[in-house]
Amino acid sequence: MARDTRNFLDLTDAGGDAIAAMINDAQDRKAARYSWPKGKADQDRPLEGHTLAMIFEKNSTRTRVSFDIAMRQLGGSAFILEAGTSQLGRGETIADTARVLSRMCDAIMLRTDDHAKIEEMARHATVPVINGLTDRSHPCQIVADLLTMIEHRKALPGLEVAWMGDGNNVLHSILEAAGLMKFNVRVATPAGYGPDAEFVEMARQNGARVDLTQDAAAAANDADVIVTDTWISMGQDDAAEKLAAMAPFQVNEALMAHAKSDAIFLHCLPAHVGDEVNEAVFEGPQSVVFDEAENRIHAQKSILLWALGKL
Repeated sequence: MARDTRNFLDLTDAGGDAIAAMINDAQDRKAARYSWPKGKADQDRPLEGHTLAMIFEKNSTRTRVSFDIAMRQLGGSAFILEAGTSQLGRGETIADTARVLSRMCDAIMLRTDDHAKIEEMARHATVPVINGLTDRSHPCQIVADLLTMIEHRKALPGLEVAWMGDGNNVLHSILEAAGLMKFNVRVATPAGYGPDAEFVEMARQNGARVDLTQDAAAAANDADVIVTDTWISMGQDDAAEKLAAMAPFQVNEALMAHAKSDAIFLHCLPAHVGDEVNEAVFEGPQSVVFDEAENRIHAQKSILLWALGKL
């Protein structure tokens, strides 16, 4: 890895000041292209001539489309490699893939199951490597979430964010963000489904208050933001048992009533309406999930600019 390469494997790789700069840049760029065609490049075309390699070992809609459109709007281009149709699927090593792609493109985005894979990619690449999702974390999603909170008039310092359900990779990145951006997180999960202690401790050491509870209503009480995610991730084989444990943590009207009257509801999608959230909340006035989804484009643009040393 080149000494000055900026990887974005977790939010801490950038730090709080850089994340704030990303959010500001995303807001400015989004406002500047209001009502433009989605594929039209930004006026300054800051990544003209740059190419992003996107590697997918897991299914994707928002990550795939948002990175592709982000590169187009920045004046660059992107191409897709899938494990099943590339040499990765026939046993070529991550190390060799990283070294080859580093000579052929300007940045690499990897969406995979095992976080160790993206760490190996970063060790051997000489261009920036960006985490499009691993089993450990989902930092790109959280930059979009923070942008969405701010757009809906939620100042981050001191914000009360309540998480419902599974202590997964998205929650890990929220906890990481809490410490960096100085907001608090109430985590409501069933016994045995809490987040990794590493992320809880990291947030607390950085000054965030993290409350762990098995009481969904207590976590939602006076919250500014309610967040959940799908309960059953791709490939999990304990679905029936897990769904039963998660049922008391569904985000519904009764749960939202415990939050502040102007609280917003976030979900990174895809949603299983009727499981982790009911239709009334998902389609209701407090739901901003489609603003959140759109903001993946604007967040990705600023992440790319930071990684390539242009922000």
